[in-house]
Order: sequence, then C-alpha cells, then structure tokens
Amino acid sequence: MTRGRGVISRWAWRAYDAYDRFVYPGTDSPAEQWQRIELNAAVDAHIGRLDPTTRRAAEISGENHRSRPWLSYESLMYPDFDLCAPVELEQRFDVVICEQVLEHVPDPRQAAANLRELCVPGGHVIVSTPFLIRVHELLLFGMYDYWRFTPRGLRVLLEGAGLAVDSVDSWGNRPCVTGNLSRWAGYRRWLPLRNEPDVLVQVWAFARRMS
Repeated sequence: MTRGRGVISRWAWRAYDAYDRFVYPGTDSPAEQWQRIELNAAVDAHIGRLDPTTRRAAEISGENHRSRPWLSYESLMYPDFDLCAPVELEQRFDVVICEQVLEHVPDPRQAAANLRELCVPGGHVIVSTPFLIRVHELLLFGMYDYWRFTPRGLRVLLEGAGLAVDSVDSWGNRPCVTGNLSRWAGYRRWLPLRNEPDVLVQVWAFARRMS
C-alpha cells in the first residue's frame, strides 16, 4: 500500500509539474518576465519623460537599458561594482538605474546613499526591488539575498539617503506569486495583469538628488 501511494504521489507531482510549466512558462529575459511587465511600462514612460538623448546614464543592474538613445551610458555591473563601498568613480550621472539590486546588498542604507552620490545635483534615480518573490542567490558571483521592501519602506530608505522621492508604486497579484515559485514566469496573454495592492510582487520608486 505504501509503495502504491508513492507511485501515485510521483505521478501526481509529474502531472502538476507539467501543468505548472505549461501555465507558467519560464524565461530569463527581464523584458518578458510576468512580474516586470507593469514595472517595465512604468520605467519606460518615466525615462521617456526625462528625454534620454540629453542624459548621461549609469545602470547598476546589468545592461537592460543600454539600447536607449542616451547622451552617454555606462554599465556598473553589481557586484563587481560594489554599491556599498565608498564611491571612487569620478564621473557623475543624470540618471542612475538600480533594478533588482537592493535586495542583494548587505547594507541598503549605504547603497541608497551611494545612489545619491552617483547623481549630479538634479539627477534622477530609478529603483526597483522584488517583494513576494522566492529567495534567489547566485553564490558563485557573491549575490546573496538579504532584504524585501514595502513601498513605504523603500520610500523611507531613499529619503533617509537624502533623495527626494517623486513617486513609489507597486504591482502584484496572487497568480503571479504562484507562477514565480518554481521559475521566473514569462508573460503570456492568458496571465492576469490586474493589480492586488496587498499582494506585492514588484516595488519601484522614482527619486531625485536635489543638491
């Protein structure tokens, strides 16, 4: 009887896994991830309003925004670029983009202060960070997972670093939380984009260095 239950259990798990992969197909592309669809739209609109052709930009979270028509662009790849260490880089930027990094830094207060330091006075900071997402670490590259921030918490963090926060927003829903339990779910047309404000998957903020 026990062996029979084990066989049934294995088949049930395989069936669930097949269903899960069909309904929530995975992707490694940030542009295609379900959790980032609304975030990406908000960031696209914000950068468009800033007129990137007149802005020198730095991206600390990879190179997702390299192809935009910036006046100049630099990739400061975390963790090779230590966002918690004193800033030794001489150059300062009109726009600093820090997506999906703050959850990985051991000292988020210092990281937020360095985001301000990297900006020219009047420069803009774009920050996003996940909330109801499974723990994700890349130990080979020293990428550990430390923190989660609510919208209120992200605002407090950035304002504490001396940044003026123009807006904080969030998006998420229960199906998306489920879809990301096993893999980074890619968006498909049958997946809902409705927002459940108390079930946050992504949190983001647009801020400025005033002086």
